[in-house]
Amino acid sequence: MKKYCSVFTCILLMCLVMNCAPKRTGKPALHAADITKVIKAMSAQMVHDVTNPPLAARFFAYSCMSGYEVLSQNDNSIEKLSAALNGYPPVKKPLVTNYDAQLAALFAITKTAAKMQPSGAAIKVFEQRLIDSCLQIGFAQDKIDSSLKYAQQVSAQIIGYAVKDNYNRISNFKRYVPKDTAGAWYPTPPAYMGAVEPYFATVRPFTLQACNQFNPAPPVPFSTDKKSGFYKLMMECQQYDADSLTAGQRVIAGFWDCNPFAVQDNGHMLIGLKKISPGAHWMLITGIACKQANIGFDKAITIHTMVAIGLMDSFISCWYQKYQTNRIRPETAIHQYLNPRWKSFLQTPPFPEYLSGHSCISSTSAVILESYFGPNFHYTDDVELAFGIKPRQFGSFSQAADEAGYSRLLGGIHFADGITNGKLQGEEIGRWVLYKFNRVVKQEIK
Repeated sequence: MKKYCSVFTCILLMCLVMNCAPKRTGKPALHAADITKVIKAMSAQMVHDVTNPPLAARFFAYSCMSGYEVLSQNDNSIEKLSAALNGYPPVKKPLVTNYDAQLAALFAITKTAAKMQPSGAAIKVFEQRLIDSCLQIGFAQDKIDSSLKYAQQVSAQIIGYAVKDNYNRISNFKRYVPKDTAGAWYPTPPAYMGAVEPYFATVRPFTLQACNQFNPAPPVPFSTDKKSGFYKLMMECQQYDADSLTAGQRVIAGFWDCNPFAVQDNGHMLIGLKKISPGAHWMLITGIACKQANIGFDKAITIHTMVAIGLMDSFISCWYQKYQTNRIRPETAIHQYLNPRWKSFLQTPPFPEYLSGHSCISSTSAVILESYFGPNFHYTDDVELAFGIKPRQFGSFSQAADEAGYSRLLGGIHFADGITNGKLQGEEIGRWVLYKFNRVVKQEIK
């Protein structure tokens, strides 16, 4: 009798455990952090490929747009890209069933990135790991397969849009030759690299009416007159010699370096120091904000896409100014006219000085992010922890953007007017992107 009671008791306990165990209901969930994983994978390959900053923005933009397009096809409340972007084609909705729109959106990003980035094979390897993780969290294989099929068809159409943006024609232009005139930009040591993307302004912008739609104040004219405005700019920049910076100033300058072209001369050879691009930094800041604010997957795709589009248009506008003004870098000017032994803390990037690219694209990103998260969003930026750079806390995106601009003066690679006017230019572009997506009223746009 005791034996039968013992068996009955065991069965009863098993039933209770089964009934109390949590049951999986609904579909598996995707989060903003899943988007960040893709952005990190893209960024890692850009570091590997030494992708230049404007081109990196192009990769982020088209990839994120692919995911956005998938979601907008399946949710009428999401603004259509065709209403905001120049030359955006009708993108046919794939005749695929049994797919998951969020999963297809995530795969669309990876497929476009794999197609556009030079090391696309590595992105495909990442995509397979992503598939495996989706199986682990409960997505059925047939659902994954259908979502992949949907993603591939959308991605192919976005790639078709990208092919027509004129970037591929840049290789047909004559090789850029620096002007050997006073006040003009010239390659700097140690690598004396040639000009990066001198024709990037010929690429079709996403929202801008033209690359020069917003024109900043002209740079202070070059002059060696000790009473001139330019001489004062040189004297100001000269104060920030690498050996004279405080510990705090070094931290700020190093935190925002983001120079994919840095080269170290060890006396026998030049060694490349691989780092993320400025755009990658802001894309990953976007991920930090989305996670901290507990933003849902769909909204997070939207925010990432807006920032990526803003980065691309900001780079196009900034690069137009760089090669129109063709202004000398502080390193070259100070060595020639003030002090040949002066050293900048940061290595000078291989393109003209005016405007400051960091100031421009950081301000664009800050304006867009603050439209979603507000003007006083506190966050910790740990994007470059993997590179040995300690996290920094910010009380707003604008504060971060201002510091990014200031870092260029501390680093000795920009003059003050290039930083100030770069910030204003970036803000104009950020507001314009938001206006094109109906996030600000027309009266706020100049």
